[in-house]
Amino acid sequence: MDLGIAGKWALVCGASKGLGFGCAQALVREGVNVLIVARGAEALEAAVEKLLADPGRPKDTAVQHLAADITTAEGREAVFAKHREFDIVVTNAGGPPPGDFRDWEREAWIKALDANMLTPIALIKATVDGMAARGFGRIVNITSSSVKAPIDVLGLSNGARSGLTGFVAGVARTSKLASANVTINNLLPGVFDTDRIRTMAQGQSQKTGQAVDVILDARRAAVPAKRLGTPAEFGAACAFLCSQHASYITGQNILTDGGAYPGTY
Repeated sequence: MDLGIAGKWALVCGASKGLGFGCAQALVREGVNVLIVARGAEALEAAVEKLLADPGRPKDTAVQHLAADITTAEGREAVFAKHREFDIVVTNAGGPPPGDFRDWEREAWIKALDANMLTPIALIKATVDGMAARGFGRIVNITSSSVKAPIDVLGLSNGARSGLTGFVAGVARTSKLASANVTINNLLPGVFDTDRIRTMAQGQSQKTGQAVDVILDARRAAVPAKRLGTPAEFGAACAFLCSQHASYITGQNILTDGGAYPGTY
């Protein structure tokens, strides 16, 4: 299927690895020019090399990169100084650490809100009016399945991402955007084979004494698909939401979790 987005420009955040990289790769393979952003310069440069060497990338597709912290005003200013107008924006920032809410002071909450709620809102604010004026726009926020089924030790993430979800539910349905072919959706990953999942498994291993492989096997067993998701298939879902064919999908929370969420709605 031709997604009809070749030649568009996309900003993909947190794209040096994991789910962000999966999204960038899927878009590049569709002929979308990308600016990928992440904090770690070394990992980002390695990601650029992979994207440029990808045999599925049309030769004239641009891959730009910027090492910056997108959760800061300075980082966002640097992004828009490098490239101003985007047709597609994929927001993504590392999730806050797990823990007990009794241990979190105001600083921890503000940091989580900045990364997982206020930064996506700032990027939406900076880009949607230009998208509407041009008659095309796609914003995909990478959030978490915990928005639908909260995880007790991820209170910081539960709170911040739920705030973003509520905001998107309202703004995506404004007629000025929806009628101008500008969509805003949230992609909710379940358990994927990423560094974050392995880091969390290592933390659990230190607390419980269980081997990391045993913990990961238990995570796989809890998913009806009996496996972890891959960044590539997550990227494919993202690319479809960014496509011309997804123009009638907006304000939605789309789970990609191998069937793990047990609810009907």
